[in-house]
Amino acid sequence: MLLEFSQYLENYLWMNYSPEVSSKAYLMSICCMVNEKFRENVPAWEIFKKKPDHFPFFFKHILKAALAETDGEFSLHEQTVLLLFLDHCFNSLEVDLIRSQVQQLISLPMWMGLQLARLELELKKTPKLRKFWNLIKKNDEKMDPEAREQAYQERRFLSQLIQKFISVLKSVPLSEPVTMDKVHYCERFIELMIDLEALLPTRRWFNTILDDSHLLVHCYLSNLVRREEDGHLFSQLLDMLKFYTGFEINDQTGNALTENEMTTIHYDRITSLQRAAFAHFPELYDFALSNVAEVDTRESLVKFFGPLSSNTLHQVASYLCLLPTLPKNEDTTFDKEFLLELLVSRHERRISQIQQLNQMPLYPTEKIIWDENIVPTEYYSGEGCLALPKLNLQFLTLHDYLLRNFNLFRLESTYEIRQDIEDSVSRMKPWQSEYGGVVFGGWARMAQPIVAFTVVEVAKPNIGENWPTRVRADVTINLNVRDHIKDEWEGLRKHDVCFLITVRPTKPYGTKFDRRRPFIEQVGLVYVRGCEIQGMLDDKGRVIEDGPEPRPNLRGESRTFRVFLDPNQYQQDMTNTIQNGAEDVYETFNIIMRRKPKENNFKAVLETIRNLMNTDCVVPDWLHDIILGYGDPSSAHYSKMPNQIATLDFNDTFLSIEHLKASFPGHNVKVTVEDPALQIPPFRITFPVRSGKGKKRKDTDVEDEDTEEAKTLIVEPHVIPNRGPYPYNQPKRNTIQFTHTQIEAIRAGMQPGLTMVVGPPGTGKTDVAVQIISNIYHNFPEQRTLIVTHSNQALNQLFEKIMALDIDERHLLRLGHGEEELETEKDFSRYGRVNYVLARRIELLEEVKRLQKSLGVPGDASYTCETAGYFFLYQVMSRWEEYISKVKNKGSTLPDVTEVSTFFPFHEYFANAPQPIFKGRSYEEDMEIAEGCFRHIKKIFTQLEEFRASELLRSGLDRSKYLLVKEAKIIAMTCTHAALKRHDLVKLGFKYDNILMEEAAQILEIETFIPLLLQNPQDGFSRLKRWIMIGDHHQLPPVIKNMAFQKYSNMEQSLFTRFVRVGVPTVDLDAQGRARASLCNLYNWRYKNLGNLPHVQLLPEFSTANAGLLYDFQLINVEDFQGVGESEPNPYFYQNLGEAEYVVALFMYMCLLGYPADKISILTTYNGQKHLIRDIINRRCGNNPLIGRPNKVTTVDRFQGQQNDYILLSLVRTRAVGHLRDVRRLVVAMSRARLGLYIFARVSLFQNCFELTPAFSQLTARPLHLHIIPTEPFPTTRKNGERPSHEVQIIKNMPQMANFVYNMYMHLIQTTHHYHQTLLQLPPAMVEEGEEVQNQETELETEEEAMTIQVDIIPSPTDTSCSQETPAFQTDTTPSQTETTASETGANSNPEAIPALSETTTTVAGAVSAPAEAYTPQDATSAPEGTK
Repeated sequence: MLLEFSQYLENYLWMNYSPEVSSKAYLMSICCMVNEKFRENVPAWEIFKKKPDHFPFFFKHILKAALAETDGEFSLHEQTVLLLFLDHCFNSLEVDLIRSQVQQLISLPMWMGLQLARLELELKKTPKLRKFWNLIKKNDEKMDPEAREQAYQERRFLSQLIQKFISVLKSVPLSEPVTMDKVHYCERFIELMIDLEALLPTRRWFNTILDDSHLLVHCYLSNLVRREEDGHLFSQLLDMLKFYTGFEINDQTGNALTENEMTTIHYDRITSLQRAAFAHFPELYDFALSNVAEVDTRESLVKFFGPLSSNTLHQVASYLCLLPTLPKNEDTTFDKEFLLELLVSRHERRISQIQQLNQMPLYPTEKIIWDENIVPTEYYSGEGCLALPKLNLQFLTLHDYLLRNFNLFRLESTYEIRQDIEDSVSRMKPWQSEYGGVVFGGWARMAQPIVAFTVVEVAKPNIGENWPTRVRADVTINLNVRDHIKDEWEGLRKHDVCFLITVRPTKPYGTKFDRRRPFIEQVGLVYVRGCEIQGMLDDKGRVIEDGPEPRPNLRGESRTFRVFLDPNQYQQDMTNTIQNGAEDVYETFNIIMRRKPKENNFKAVLETIRNLMNTDCVVPDWLHDIILGYGDPSSAHYSKMPNQIATLDFNDTFLSIEHLKASFPGHNVKVTVEDPALQIPPFRITFPVRSGKGKKRKDTDVEDEDTEEAKTLIVEPHVIPNRGPYPYNQPKRNTIQFTHTQIEAIRAGMQPGLTMVVGPPGTGKTDVAVQIISNIYHNFPEQRTLIVTHSNQALNQLFEKIMALDIDERHLLRLGHGEEELETEKDFSRYGRVNYVLARRIELLEEVKRLQKSLGVPGDASYTCETAGYFFLYQVMSRWEEYISKVKNKGSTLPDVTEVSTFFPFHEYFANAPQPIFKGRSYEEDMEIAEGCFRHIKKIFTQLEEFRASELLRSGLDRSKYLLVKEAKIIAMTCTHAALKRHDLVKLGFKYDNILMEEAAQILEIETFIPLLLQNPQDGFSRLKRWIMIGDHHQLPPVIKNMAFQKYSNMEQSLFTRFVRVGVPTVDLDAQGRARASLCNLYNWRYKNLGNLPHVQLLPEFSTANAGLLYDFQLINVEDFQGVGESEPNPYFYQNLGEAEYVVALFMYMCLLGYPADKISILTTYNGQKHLIRDIINRRCGNNPLIGRPNKVTTVDRFQGQQNDYILLSLVRTRAVGHLRDVRRLVVAMSRARLGLYIFARVSLFQNCFELTPAFSQLTARPLHLHIIPTEPFPTTRKNGERPSHEVQIIKNMPQMANFVYNMYMHLIQTTHHYHQTLLQLPPAMVEEGEEVQNQETELETEEEAMTIQVDIIPSPTDTSCSQETPAFQTDTTPSQTETTASETGANSNPEAIPALSETTTTVAGAVSAPAEAYTPQDATSAPEGTK
């Protein structure tokens, strides 16, 4: 790892590699470095791409070394390293350099490795392949012998590698000791085979080679499988390989096979075996004449073929082209066991993958939860291989895609469940009682002992299934706990998931629990089963339903819950009990555990994925191949879509015609009107749309015309029709001047197809998203748009901006629980919208009543929406039509302007509008105003017509469903809500045409995919027209808690990132407006051409310097404090006391200068440091009104998507760089600050890290000691970069800064105190304004109160962990006063890491420190009496 970190591969190995110097050590070094890069999750192939010349030679040597004899030059351990390297190569097919080498190993010519009979059989199946094969043979004949020999070696490489592996596998003994090198080699080899089978480009021809080698049969009969301990992981990997070799896909075409097609393949195999048996083997007549269903089970096949001799079995296999023909009068070299297994495993009936999935329990059991190969511990090093699926660039079919995600999501949830169980059960302290039972010595908030458990219902299975449709049980517990915990248990809702646990402890009462030792042994855990709450039972044993009615008050402390058990799990357990005589699991439970609701939605998501796999997933045709990672990655771009739209109304996107022209550089803009006064927005733009077809040859002139035409945009300004005379009728307008790349993103988003927008920090991603939504809403009013984001916070930001645009709020709807956080008085939740509709209906009916009165029409037209509709039809429309007939242009006569106003029938109704309504300047203008008035009236009745449903639907639930399905045009939800509620939405008939995803790079792959399928297909096709994804793959990916799933399975890869890797075209936003240009330079190297918006240079806040600080960003070196750098009180819980104290000292300094505390955030890269900084703030200044608390103290990962003016960042580590090596984390850390960024770190460590060089080279160009200007007030007038007029002070280390801040604080208190003393002594005549006196006195009281508290709150530096020097203010005190002992540090959480401070005493000698010089002489005096 150290070699990789110091760039051994880039700076030495590959730079100097050539065929002449190639040696075994050289090859192995390069492979080890590449493998280490993959383990560390950093880019591995960059250096090879820069210098590709020798890679083919190097790769051929690797192949040769991988096949070398193990007792020769390369050991088995070294060949395991080579296998891992090859595996990385096969998984990096997106890299051209790698693909060009790997392709030679996995293309059709590799079938040279097949036995001849099998080759003939395969070529006969697909006649087209015969042509290709003959062509390959012709080309081979033209090659020179040496090149042909080399090509043959490459083609046979995988066949030979399989044979080599089989020989290694056979050398594993059954019971004698075996070297772990052999076991690891076998595991890595099977991993390589799985990865080759799981990718279509590698599987296409390789699957036949694998089948012909009978690798699986050899493996299942091997000794390694029978060795329980050593072969456990190998067996699991083998099951995965078996799954993929029989995957339901046509290897050549890549099409998924249906259940019927799989059945046909199975029947063909059996019947071909029966034909061979009938023709050549009289002893198998009974088998040949039986029906298929009777002979295709393992038992019947063994019954028929078991009695046959080895030679007969070999002959049967050779007739089926499975083995070479057996020569006459010779005995077979294969074991009978092998031959029998070969025939049986090939022809036995297999359960279909979807049936397997439907029979799988969704809750994990104890066998899975604590299996290290499937659910590794948190501290997975990345060195071993695991029995886990991987998320690569490509997938075989949609079924494969969903299945891998299903398994990984299930296991990631299992890991979190394991943590919860271990925490809750160990808190309960289960011990063995004197009589052999269980006694609980502790208690847990999330778990309770079970008093009684009874299964109350086992419903009959559905037809064709063997598991019950429903299993229900009653669980009784005794809630003798605090009231708030009792409320939590009683508050368990329907569908909440709990776990039933059986413990049989063997440890006697009082045994201490050691978290470092295995958990299961200590608590005696035996079983874990999941269940789902149906509800709590009342006194009469009935389930209390959730609803608006208050819950009944139950007496006593005993509570019974009715729960649903998993029917599949129940059936498996009962079968095991009956067949094997095992104990009944359901009579043993003694603990029930609940989980936090937010973390407990895994079962609903898994059910959603399983339901998707049971239905025909209808993904739009234009997306299908891209999702699987095949075909042309740009095929879904709007420019290649057949239904591209020529003319689009950009509504309020452009602020002026100049803005429009600047937004399309390189285009000719033709405006349809010449008059500049009329060239005002909104604009409709007609784009040149190219049809895909064209002539093969064109004259150059025609081509020039074509390119000229392709660059011409026809712009048509248009006027939005008048909406009425009231000010609120005026449409809201966009005020943002979008850049040309933002306009391209908006244009792409309005067109059909897939749009991917990469939005670096501060580039206005949300503004672009909102404008796209608004433009789609206005261009396609009949279409519905679904907005999906990762977090509620992002959704709320989007909603707040949508409301500022011209979108009718009755068309907005927000699903999920996050709407409570919306910073608006309006409620956009389902019930909030229902209330809005009902209130709006009453308002509109009042307007109808007023209109009726103004027209003098009798009756009650405003009684319901229906009566209002009739009133409009018979009274309003008739008057309007009569009016139009009077005032419309009557041919030859000129229209009279006064008539428009004179005959207008609604004067009285519009009496409350700004007067005069009609200007009388021109007929056209007044006519437009009259029509606007009528549009206002018409809109009232249109809305009432829409609201009629709420009169007919009586319940709030029905009304909310109607709104969701019919009324809302823009529906927003989080990806988690979409995954949880898919079933309900589909059942309701939810429909949408467009999806916009914000924060797409932070959403899990499966949670990005599910929102595509929240509706039923229309006539077998998806109605989805647009998919807009906005995100930034250079920032942090989705959060995966378990390192193994994150690194080994690549579960942290979002769909957005995968699309970018595959090569889907993106629109990269290229101008940021968040941070100073100098701060932007720290991260803009990671993006394509990221620049700054003009206001970043022009606005005063960006051009003014940070008061009291010389630089706008600085890297501050922090050395060990009292001999300690980073510390680790718990595994991976990193802290650094020196940095924490320094950060807090700088925060206090800034606040004392006058910076608002809420404009400063403190970030760190580790949770341990976050807690330490919070402790120190609580101790130093948290409750001090002069300083206060920062806006946030959190980790970089948690702060993604947020920003603040000033960021103080602690990097913590001093021994190894740690996870900041992930450049994405660095980008997030550097891009959170707008005006000032101050980083505290061990510079020598971070500046040597290759990945971080672009940022750290800029940071280290400035001084590494903090430069402050203590006498400069906040805010300052100094320009950024100017030399300050005040004295600059250099802070060398943390203790100096802590002392300095303490002195500064004391000085401030002192001057404030003197000021108030003077104020109190002033004669009354000097202050005449009574109000002023009053104000000053109140101020004084609060300040004086504060002062008495403050001195206690701010401990002196000697009272802290940060004092090795004598503070300057003690110079006038006596020696006895200076001998102080330090009390506990602010870092109470980690006392071991801090040396005892009581041992150090301060002395007077040389005590005046530099900070004192910046102040008045009063600094050097002792604190005034009032503050002691």
